[in-house]
Amino acid sequence: MSGTGRTDGGRGRLGNVLSGLAVAVGCVLFLGGFAWGAVVYAPYTVPTDSMAPTVNSGDRVLAERVDGADVRRGDVVVFTDAAWGAVPMVKRVVGVGGDKVACCDKGGRLTINGTPVAEPYLRAYDGTAGSAARTPASPQGFTAEVPRGRLFLLGDERAGSLDSRVHLDDASQGSVPRSAVEARVDAVAWPMNGMIGRPDSFAALPGGVSSSGPLRLQLGTVVVGLVLILGGAAYGPIAARSSRSARSARSARGKQRTSAAADAG
Repeated sequence: MSGTGRTDGGRGRLGNVLSGLAVAVGCVLFLGGFAWGAVVYAPYTVPTDSMAPTVNSGDRVLAERVDGADVRRGDVVVFTDAAWGAVPMVKRVVGVGGDKVACCDKGGRLTINGTPVAEPYLRAYDGTAGSAARTPASPQGFTAEVPRGRLFLLGDERAGSLDSRVHLDDASQGSVPRSAVEARVDAVAWPMNGMIGRPDSFAALPGGVSSSGPLRLQLGTVVVGLVLILGGAAYGPIAARSSRSARSARSARGKQRTSAAADAG
């Protein structure tokens, strides 16, 4: 009896140590994931529907703080430029320095240096989705040559977006400097529409597309931390209940043996 008690006590102490360690590690991962995210990402509220249907007016997005030099074609970026009103705006990069951006070819597509680009994220001007094969990439034709160190930006809602097309008569032909970029949008946080991917059509162009940010890894860190915290915290009550059940079972067996011995006597 006493040997069994010592064994159970040892197991209980080991379990308490491991559960405490799980909670401690979980707290580090949980809080560290949030802290990491706060350093890397900034939240923004999208002010207009110019990027619909990718992001809509009032959506809360998470944007990775990046240097403008890291921006590639296809990125959805937050930028501020005095010529555009000196307020943060959200648009998609379709051209970089040295590009000739034009619309539209015979298929109604945007072209970059003569290469047509499929844009499945666009929708028809009547609001329906999947317009790439039915609706031109821009209701009005245009051509622009992007100066070095600058970016050409369009909204995904091409019928109503006020973007680089509005500034084509400027000396920079509607482009903004890379230094104007504050962040690159990685996900729509509210409503929870998920990650914003990099378009495959831009990946085929020279320079490719940018790499995804660490948001998935950060979320995974937070989730693992939460699981460890809950698991470690739950161990104590579960172990205590199990120990009480074991003691009750041993006590019942002891009483049965005593009763059997008395009957035999």
